[in-house]
Amino acid sequence: MASSWGSWRHRGAGYVAAMRFLITSSRNPYALDMVRKLATQGHTVFASDTFDWAAGSHSRYLAGHEVTASPRHDTARFVADIEDIVRRDRIDMVVPGFEETFYLATRHAQLSQLTTLYTGTFAQLARLHDKVSFQRMATQVGAPIPRTLVAHDDASLRDAIAQFPQYFARAAFSRGGVALLTNSGPLAGKVAVADCHPSQEQPWLVQEYLDGPMVCSYSTLHEGRVTAHCTYRAPHQWEHSTGISFLALDSAPTLDVVRRFAEPMRYSGQLSFDFVDHGGKLFLIECNPRPTDGVLLITPEHFAAGIAEPDAPLSVVEPGKEVQLDFAVLAELFKEPIKQAPRTIHDLVHTEDFGHGWHDHMPLLWSFATMARGEWTSHRQRVAVLEAMADDIVWNGEPIDGMSAEDAATLEAVHSERLTS
Repeated sequence: MASSWGSWRHRGAGYVAAMRFLITSSRNPYALDMVRKLATQGHTVFASDTFDWAAGSHSRYLAGHEVTASPRHDTARFVADIEDIVRRDRIDMVVPGFEETFYLATRHAQLSQLTTLYTGTFAQLARLHDKVSFQRMATQVGAPIPRTLVAHDDASLRDAIAQFPQYFARAAFSRGGVALLTNSGPLAGKVAVADCHPSQEQPWLVQEYLDGPMVCSYSTLHEGRVTAHCTYRAPHQWEHSTGISFLALDSAPTLDVVRRFAEPMRYSGQLSFDFVDHGGKLFLIECNPRPTDGVLLITPEHFAAGIAEPDAPLSVVEPGKEVQLDFAVLAELFKEPIKQAPRTIHDLVHTEDFGHGWHDHMPLLWSFATMARGEWTSHRQRVAVLEAMADDIVWNGEPIDGMSAEDAATLEAVHSERLTS
């Protein structure tokens, strides 16, 4: 949706209309990064989250920030809140920052009367996010995947595990770093088989464990065409799960996979894929149809063009660029001061923070409040910190209040497909 207020910014030999953006789930570091990059390219940016002290809501690059209801716990109010922001602040494009994208997608037609919702349809998102459905899609496009079994109850989970000398398993609807069951690698034994309970509604995938580093990709797309792309790995991770430093790699192999998925779907929005590099061959693991930390490695000009300009030429991040989340590095130090001190000092000296050069210091201070909120929720709900930090914005495959009959039928079809896997 083009801006209607006559503001323009220069790009190359021509001029591009400046736009008014809303970035949701501003608690995430890459959401803050999106705010900064869009603002410095001449756009007006607003942010929202479900609590006022979300780190990204306190950037000096914002024109304003809002608090909304939880998409997970009060979907109707959340959508109404977004509509109110769109009308009041004349938003041209809403860019989801996490899994609230699923809730917004159930109102895609409704919201598209007011603004551009930069995400795929619910039918697209559900099939990409559901790991059983995604494995089928990967096979159809010819992308290598590990040998996979699906467990629908405790007994079938144990039977599936027994098929693999080395295995890893997780829920069909889940996200990286949360509840990974495996007998191999640094997370071996962190989750007990007795604590995992697959069901018909929430099956688990059990896959052959492949040695090798995790490789991730992030892309912006319009009508199936990739406009910006990044491939990276996380040399430093928080408790061997989510990354806190990110190193760009050669993007050619992952770009090919993204195109195989997106072009037939004519997908518009953000797409992120996870792979395992096993002996120099990439095996596809899962898809997150939303932003991930790859945003941090893309230049402001290329990110803004990739999001805002459907006809932007493809930009690809060159290998070798590296950034980290200094606040997460410091937080890790406080958990294990003696063990982590040498690495923390090395990383702070040698790796650039994603906020370097922005002169935007308040979000760093509020980042510790955001993490403290996650810690408090973790203790209260007795779940892992990473799970607690996103509790009110995740989607785990359940029916969404107010979804259309068509979207409900899609979700039912996804559930039915699992039973035949």
